[in-house]
Amino acid sequence: MPVNKKRVQRIIQKLGLQVRSFTRKSRKYSSYKGKVGKVAPNKVHRRFDTHIPHQKITTDTSEFKYYEIDAKGRMIIKKLYLDPFMDLWNREIISYGISRRPSAENIMKALNESLEITSDCQYRRTFHSDQGWAYQMNAYVYTLKENRVFQSMSRKGNCHDNSVMENFFGIMKQEMYYGAVFYSYEELKETIEKYIKYYNEQRIKEKLGWMSPVEYRLNLLAA
Repeated sequence: MPVNKKRVQRIIQKLGLQVRSFTRKSRKYSSYKGKVGKVAPNKVHRRFDTHIPHQKITTDTSEFKYYEIDAKGRMIIKKLYLDPFMDLWNREIISYGISRRPSAENIMKALNESLEITSDCQYRRTFHSDQGWAYQMNAYVYTLKENRVFQSMSRKGNCHDNSVMENFFGIMKQEMYYGAVFYSYEELKETIEKYIKYYNEQRIKEKLGWMSPVEYRLNLLAA
């Protein structure tokens, strides 16, 4: 049923269904540790849109908190780290890694998976990120070079240079994280995995003609 989105918004407000959990924000995790390796130039320059599948990929790391109870019955804050790789063509999360601590191994595993998935691109690919320590390390830089992939980095301290990924983290935390309490690593990890599946396969986007990223990909590739 075609309905104007402004009418939907008015109905949501009238019925008191407006989401409010997003107001619970915490300090953003920063992976920047200074210049610890090679810093690549910004080749994307906020040109996030592309009509070529698998040609522009962006990535970042985000931190999530959960709680565990120790032997003395005390509540201890623990952390989980998510490293997703997104195709800027349809905003689909094509690979990701989840770990208990910032991990080069975790990022490299997700990187290699995304390189394999995007290897069908007929044009030279560009992988974009911020200047986090993991994206400067020799293994990451060398792997991109070996696969003839351009490396691009945001300018230092400029979140707008990777706003698409920042927006994904914001939406994700509003919809499945803020307002919820997780009491184990496994519980939080499973919830994140389910959300990414939902985001890819079911969550519609106006920019994609009210289709989900996977639905948009299948429709255009079948045309």
